[in-house]
Amino acid sequence: MSGSQPGTGGKARFDDIYDQPDPRAYFRRLAPLEYEIPQQAQAIFRRAAAEREGGTVLDLCCSYGINAALLNHDVTLAELYARYTDPALSELTPAELAVRDKEFFAARRRPDAAPVIGLDVAAHALRYAREAGLLDDAFAENLEKGEAATPSPRLRAAMAGVGLITLTGGGSYLTRRTFAALLPWARRPLRISAFVLRTVPYRPIEECLAAHGLRTFSDPSRTYPQRLFTDAGEQRFAVEAVRALGADPEGRETEGRFHTVLYESVPERS
Repeated sequence: MSGSQPGTGGKARFDDIYDQPDPRAYFRRLAPLEYEIPQQAQAIFRRAAAEREGGTVLDLCCSYGINAALLNHDVTLAELYARYTDPALSELTPAELAVRDKEFFAARRRPDAAPVIGLDVAAHALRYAREAGLLDDAFAENLEKGEAATPSPRLRAAMAGVGLITLTGGGSYLTRRTFAALLPWARRPLRISAFVLRTVPYRPIEECLAAHGLRTFSDPSRTYPQRLFTDAGEQRFAVEAVRALGADPEGRETEGRFHTVLYESVPERS
């Protein structure tokens, strides 16, 4: 797709749209690729949030707060695509859009809305999510820098109140390092719901979570589509990567889309 860049191993990257002052470029770029995993996750994250034993939701790789928007508001991803690609909003400044968005989401706030904080390296996207009222707090931190990466004092304090961690778009970029850095600071019973591409091995993260008393469940036969491939090269990469991990791409990646698996982790006593 125009503007995409090949990533490590063949997966396209869209770095230029992940840290803009507002999400309009993000939605314009991903609309033709039918990026849909946040919508796939909406009901599952709502269930997980309802089952958590209190506490805050931490959304990893949260970007513009899209998961928070879908979790806490009566809105669909299709409505967000329509909103952010609407020519009527194209002339607004990012600040003007944030004001409109705050009103838009406030009018659709669910009575069961959960407090949500976000972690991402994209400081501009986080700022938008805060200004639009989607995130209660945000942390522009990179915990993948090395084994010794440590959350800031403010993030460590926030982790003490987290009861649920969610993930949709970051499985290709996060490793056990991020979880190993965060989990020692958790103080509440913790659940994790993560949608991860089938091209990515999750076992190292499962092992890290197990070391912190969390058991992980998944059903590899049930997959969730993420988006269309940008081109034939990206599809070849995905098919080969899925096969290398011992899964079958037939009927999924061979049909033209990335697919994810849902991994849910709960305390061992559960």
